[in-house]
Amino acid sequence: MSELDTRPNRFPWPPIIYLAAIGASLVLAWLLPLPWIGPPLSDILFAVGAVALVGVVLIDVSAMRTLARAKTTIMPHRGSDHLVTSGPFAFTRNPIYLANTLLMIGVGLMAGIVWFLGLAVIAAFLTQKLAIEREERHLTARFGKKYRDYAKKVRRWV
Repeated sequence: MSELDTRPNRFPWPPIIYLAAIGASLVLAWLLPLPWIGPPLSDILFAVGAVALVGVVLIDVSAMRTLARAKTTIMPHRGSDHLVTSGPFAFTRNPIYLANTLLMIGVGLMAGIVWFLGLAVIAAFLTQKLAIEREERHLTARFGKKYRDYAKKVRRWV
């Protein structure tokens, strides 16, 4: 059995990537604040951000409960014991990473910090390259045709 069969990564990249992006957004907003849109559009964007944050909580809680029910890991550097295709995983193959990205977007819209928006895209890209693509290879090695069929039906992000 290869290491890829037992776990997708040696390091838990996604939480580190998103925490670094959040930290960088805050530091950049302090050092180099960018202009934000004024009212009334800023009020609408604030409301959109608040809705996004409610979505983050719903997606995360649902994904965590679904993984717990399936008795498989939530840790991105540990191997999956079971292929989970229900709950939010029926709509996106990566609901927790989607929620992390929405978290950054929601905070950016509510706080009026442009850096959160740009760094959310960069964090999503890095997560895909450093974690998702390896996780997909791991799941293919572990679950074969069952995973490939699931991946054909459900998109990676949305």
